[in-house]
Amino acid sequence: MKKVFILSVFTFIGFAIQAQIKYGIKAGANFTTFSGSDAKMEGISPKYKVGFAGGGLVNIQLSEMFSLQPEVLYSLEGTTYKAQGESVHFKTDYVNIPVLAQYNNPSGFYAETGPQVGFLTSAKLSADGNSVDIKDGFKKINFSWGFGAGYKLSNGLGIGARYNLGLTSIADEDGGESPKIKVGGFHLGLSYTFGGANE
Repeated sequence: MKKVFILSVFTFIGFAIQAQIKYGIKAGANFTTFSGSDAKMEGISPKYKVGFAGGGLVNIQLSEMFSLQPEVLYSLEGTTYKAQGESVHFKTDYVNIPVLAQYNNPSGFYAETGPQVGFLTSAKLSADGNSVDIKDGFKKINFSWGFGAGYKLSNGLGIGARYNLGLTSIADEDGGESPKIKVGGFHLGLSYTFGGANE
């Protein structure tokens, strides 16, 4: 058993050494909203809110067509409720860490999917120019699943689109029962990778 473990470790180390690793940065726009059975506020459905998302990534090439891409992104999310000309904004900011499996076509197009964990950094409610901290009403950790596609140029530039599907409720318990509210939406962004060999 010990020999098998040691062999596995050396095999993994050898694989990691041979794997082509690229580093990168990315930035873009989020279009997020709340969903779930408790997402409506006094019968009003939530609307999409635009926010910024950006950070760094590591792309680990596992084979000619498959790679693994962990990212660390600061993401401004939330939603907006509108009624009778008035708007109420929920702003939830996260540090998101997605780990995505990518299929890379030789033409430059790619598809990706994978889990994401988000760590809440702030949550605010604003209306009529006033803002209130509501972080205590939200869970500190959020889980979602990403589905995306894009195109990578040979010089390292890339463009991509991703949909993040909320998996868990973001609202904290209210009188012993956690409201069923999830956050998710679309992300459109640009990226630039360096290191390895941009073919």
